[in-house]
Amino acid sequence: MHSVLPLEQPRRFAIYTLFIANAISMTGNNLMILAVPWFVLVTTGSPAKTGIAAFFMILPVVLAAFFGGAFVDRLGFKRSSIIADIASGVTIALIPLLFAAGLLAFWVLLVLVFLGALLDAPGTTAREALVPDLAGAAGMSLERASSLLQIVERGSRLLGAPLAGLLIAVLGAQNVLWIDAATFAVSAVLIIFTVPTVKIATAAPSGNYLTELTDGLRFIRRDRLILATTLTLIVTNLLDAAKSGVILPVFVRTTYGSAVALGLLFGVSGGGAVLGAILYSAFGHKFSRRWVFSIAFIIASLPALVFAWLPPLPLALITQAVGGFAAGPLNPILSTIQYERVPAPMRGRVFGTLTAGAYVAMPVGVLLAGYLLEKINLHWTLIAVGSCYLLATLSLLINPALRDMEG
Repeated sequence: MHSVLPLEQPRRFAIYTLFIANAISMTGNNLMILAVPWFVLVTTGSPAKTGIAAFFMILPVVLAAFFGGAFVDRLGFKRSSIIADIASGVTIALIPLLFAAGLLAFWVLLVLVFLGALLDAPGTTAREALVPDLAGAAGMSLERASSLLQIVERGSRLLGAPLAGLLIAVLGAQNVLWIDAATFAVSAVLIIFTVPTVKIATAAPSGNYLTELTDGLRFIRRDRLILATTLTLIVTNLLDAAKSGVILPVFVRTTYGSAVALGLLFGVSGGGAVLGAILYSAFGHKFSRRWVFSIAFIIASLPALVFAWLPPLPLALITQAVGGFAAGPLNPILSTIQYERVPAPMRGRVFGTLTAGAYVAMPVGVLLAGYLLEKINLHWTLIAVGSCYLLATLSLLINPALRDMEG
């Protein structure tokens, strides 16, 4: 099995253009991630409704990632990315359009948020699946390509989150969504005209879509390393979703009173993660993947415990930056082992299933966070989330499956 790329395509140009398209799309997503919860919180004053809105942003990612993975393998990586971007952009643009017309009831907002996220997830899976072949054509190692992909993602948070906070304060949350819709259009255009089609040599399709879906589950179940890391991510992403989707907006509104502060907190986390990923890209090959992954994850779990004491903004920003820096190597390590262990013809369904697994508990996390904030105070909610996160990451030190990280 091998991948075939058109020889006439500028090979390095193709992968860097893919990273740029990803950066633009992810920057727009960061605008939505902040704009929608803040819009609901300000207009309703309800942490529970904010949690419901966040739930409808996350649940479709789980569904689309799992059910869309086999679709991506069948349709092709490039084509799937383009279709997903165009459909997502149209859906997101309807939110400010209907708001301006006075037709945006809360249930309509939930439907549109759900559809936007549902359509976006297969596009993300498709762009990730393109990376190994474009990297190989460009003579780039998988560890470097994985690190660059995560630098793009974290850098998008670094730019998108503070920009979102500023734009929300100046333009209003609903107007920021117009910009988000435009980013999908730009990403689609870049992929159409600059990224070559990757053709994967595969066996004939089974014709059974359900069988292809379960192929991804069976592969993950048989690989103890990928299974162990996925189970860990289910727990930590539940807690991350609770923190970033609901608790942080409430924390910032209660403690600092400005969406700009919320954007800064997300931004410095992204900036720290960019630096962490850059350093891992340059020096990561010299160190044990297992120990870097475990220790970095433990450090990344600590900010929620610090926030429980409602620190002044400068200390909160430093805490977020340190946590983000520690998180920087995590996804490059995970992506590298996945690229090494997953056969090319199965990337769409396995990557999609992995994304679904990582996201499966996140909708529960945001609903639980909204409930806890209304039943107990902010301080004890942060203590509970931070303590569970720390215990989950400490378990990595005694998990024997992580020994397989060294290859």
